[in-house]
Amino acid sequence: MGENKQFNKLASELSVEERNDLLKKLAGQLTLSHELLYDVDETESPAKTIELQYQTLPWYEHLLLVILSFFKSKSAIKLYEERLISKIGQEIENKYPGYFDYRSLQLLPLFHKALTELKVNVRFFKDALDMGLNKDRGAFYAFLGSLEMGAVHKRLEEEITPLGLSTKHPEKNESELRQIAMGLMEDAFAAINEEQRNAMYQHARILSCLKELSFFLFDRILYAFANDSAAGGMACSVSVVREQLATLNNILYSLRTPPSVSLLESLFIFILQEQKGKEAIDIQSESKTLLSSTENSLAAIREFNQTVLLTPILRVANRNTAFSPSVISGGEDWITVYRDYWKQHIEQLFDEYTKEKRHQEVIDSFHYFLKGASLKNMEHAQSENNPAGIPVRESFAIAFLLTFHSVVFIADINKTLRPILLEGEFFKRESRMLFTESYNDLMKLDEDIKRFDEEISPSGEIGKQYAIATADMSLTNRRRKIQVVVETANDMAVEITSNAKKALENMLIVLQGIAQKDPDGKNEMLSNIYKFTGKPLATTLLNASGTTSSATSPVFTPKGIAFFNSVNDAMQSLRQALHILDNIETLSVRS
Repeated sequence: MGENKQFNKLASELSVEERNDLLKKLAGQLTLSHELLYDVDETESPAKTIELQYQTLPWYEHLLLVILSFFKSKSAIKLYEERLISKIGQEIENKYPGYFDYRSLQLLPLFHKALTELKVNVRFFKDALDMGLNKDRGAFYAFLGSLEMGAVHKRLEEEITPLGLSTKHPEKNESELRQIAMGLMEDAFAAINEEQRNAMYQHARILSCLKELSFFLFDRILYAFANDSAAGGMACSVSVVREQLATLNNILYSLRTPPSVSLLESLFIFILQEQKGKEAIDIQSESKTLLSSTENSLAAIREFNQTVLLTPILRVANRNTAFSPSVISGGEDWITVYRDYWKQHIEQLFDEYTKEKRHQEVIDSFHYFLKGASLKNMEHAQSENNPAGIPVRESFAIAFLLTFHSVVFIADINKTLRPILLEGEFFKRESRMLFTESYNDLMKLDEDIKRFDEEISPSGEIGKQYAIATADMSLTNRRRKIQVVVETANDMAVEITSNAKKALENMLIVLQGIAQKDPDGKNEMLSNIYKFTGKPLATTLLNASGTTSSATSPVFTPKGIAFFNSVNDAMQSLRQALHILDNIETLSVRS
């Protein structure tokens, strides 16, 4: 489903009414021939078995065949069958000479030429189906269904929305809302009438046959041909390729009806999404060009079926006058694929709705923490404002860190940390190093993020690789290359967030040591704590005997109180930042 976002975006730009209007315009500009692709004539019509045909002969032909069988030592039925086979072979040669020699059972140069041309012409459908149907059959049938079953499609789109259902049923939880949605989906499917089911099945069947034809291994037949001087070119014994010819014949026989304009339009929408890199796509103009290419390919199929009489050739090759092509299966599973698509689509809608809801809850939870500031998203990562950007899994966490850096860290926390950096004297060298490294990492956090953002920009190294990957013409290669680039970007993003969390955790450790108020006035971290707090006030307490004793804890000056308060505030902010990052990470895992 994720692969299909570009299709959903393109398809959503056309309402059902707009799609139907586009079909009307196309139908008026280009006439798509409705002539059958495979027209069964008398020569190819299913024949009775040889026994039944023999029985219908007049008595005098029976007598003649019986007499001949006596002299030729063959049964009368066998002689009759040979006569019929010879007649079929002669009819092939007389009707379309140069394709088949029935005496030598050889396929001739014109057959090789016609098969080569058919292979070239059906290549268009191979490419079209690879970009369309093979990419996501469910999404394809959903779009086709929007044309053939407009009312059903409208119900599925408009009645089943998480927001609409949650508003209508505020008392229901998420699981119950999903159940309601699935019930509505089944209600919509129940409204599909027989005419619509038949239309969808016919579309699916034609597509299945086109796929079988366009992906047929023509070369297995063509490679069997060799130059034959007696034949005047490329020739081949029909016995060598008889099985392949029978398979091809079954496919062509099954593909009798040409695809409708609405079916082709749905296919073309999928093809056009491959051109998403263009700034503007004239769907009407592009569809017209594709329809023209389609008509040329269909005309080539008709021409092959009319001139290359495969069924008669196979009757002669098999010595079987009753041989007839079989109808191949295909398209029967369209309703299952269609149902699975909508089920997954609805689940995805709820997943995205839940994700967005949790996303907003997380944002609301730190809205006050960030003083109401809006998140600063990276400019070149994928977002609502930049859907063409590189999808970075850590983009939400990075947006928080970027905003936190300027709104909280620099504005507040740094006021406490900077004096300690400049004037603090630590008891241990390790403590000084931990504080300094953490401080430097947090200070340059915005620089690291901006550097990463530049790296994924169109002018950056990763951005350039991403542009090359998305421009690859091969769907398989494009997906693989995009995945590699995105994973590289994700690794860099994870490094930024991991380093930031580590710096926050280490800084918190140091500040916890500084915040300790020991009874003797000493500090766990800083040897010059009084530099920041001032000397504690001397205090005495009156005991039970009436004598005085030292206070059990120092009483700090206002300066000291202010310092420890600022350290505690900084610690609280660091803890909250870590807590928010944990929530964002949990949200990302759930998504």
